[in-house]
Amino acid sequence: MPITDQLLDQLLADCKSPEDLMGEQGLLRQLTKKLAERALEAEMEHHLGYAKHDPAGKKSGNSRNGKTSKTVRSVHGEIELEVPRDRNSTFEPRLVRKSEKQLGGFDERIISLYARGMSTRDIQAHFEEAYDVEVSPTFISQVTNAVLDEVKIWQQRPLNTVYPIVYLDCLVVRSRDSGAIQNKAVYLALGVNSDGEKELLGLWLSQNEGAKFWLSVMNELKNRGVNDIFIACCDGLKGFPEAIEAVYPKTQVQLCIVHQVRHSLRFVGWKERKEVAADLRTIYGAATLQQAEQALDEFAATWDGKHPGISQSWRNNWSRLSVFFDYPPEIRKVIYTTNAIESLNASLRKVTKTRRSFPNDEAVLKLLYLALHQIAKKWTMPLRDWKPAMNQFIIMYGDRVSL
Repeated sequence: MPITDQLLDQLLADCKSPEDLMGEQGLLRQLTKKLAERALEAEMEHHLGYAKHDPAGKKSGNSRNGKTSKTVRSVHGEIELEVPRDRNSTFEPRLVRKSEKQLGGFDERIISLYARGMSTRDIQAHFEEAYDVEVSPTFISQVTNAVLDEVKIWQQRPLNTVYPIVYLDCLVVRSRDSGAIQNKAVYLALGVNSDGEKELLGLWLSQNEGAKFWLSVMNELKNRGVNDIFIACCDGLKGFPEAIEAVYPKTQVQLCIVHQVRHSLRFVGWKERKEVAADLRTIYGAATLQQAEQALDEFAATWDGKHPGISQSWRNNWSRLSVFFDYPPEIRKVIYTTNAIESLNASLRKVTKTRRSFPNDEAVLKLLYLALHQIAKKWTMPLRDWKPAMNQFIIMYGDRVSL
């Protein structure tokens, strides 16, 4: 039923200040109480099968048996509800279950704040200041811990059979393990499906990487339905090329150009960074492999006197860095322009930077899963320039493409 302006005018007639609307005895809290109690009465009527004072209730075998007061939390503060009872004690209200002490929407608000990187103490303070509701850190942890089962289901969900491109990257967090705080890497696999849509395939927490670790990850993706990956873009992950070639022998591994450029600029002074970056762009922006190798030679002639390590690093990794030159320009753009994984990591770092450390690995996975769930809501469009890239994939891998 739509709420008319006339009804709003009647409700707001006596509201002269924000306190009248949102205060302890304000309109919003009173409305929440009245609506919740009316809904509970409707639930009881449905449970019994007859309305209050209806003669049909006589000899029905069950009837109303007074009410019980129950204080619940809501986004408008704490509210005392009168919850109806039945004589057989079989009434189980769905609005506020017997074991619950909060109205619908309360848990969601906690999870939303947690997903944005707020600590349990910050959330506690926020609810006290904004809603005049006291919530304990233990309760907040219980609410957020409820998503751990979702994490397990999500990590085991079936995947598409083919992903033209998969980006792999990691971020480092500090987690307590065996009584000591240790640095641990969270590895992310971001897939791009045949429609150009981004999809996070999974996340894995590990203290050590290597061929054995990556082999387990690749086998997991295989078991979840991924039969083929055309190109895997990564940042020199130890043991990864060997692992993916064992499970997906047709996949080509492309080292991330963005990470390589960033690594190259680490030891370059600010005054020279712009010029060095422009000269590096002539390498990966070249039209052909031959032109790229010539540009690398010219870069070395210009900069080896000051920064010999840059050209040496490019030459050492050239076989993996130059893979994208095998592809037409339409595909190259989506290979070396890793905005997808870069923006994802930037968003996750905003969430994790407020935490000096996590109490355990489950807390890491819980926060990152919730944050990723929020981030993925914005993935509404395919990658830029995807259609021409996919057309080229169809031409090159016609027998491997699944549409």
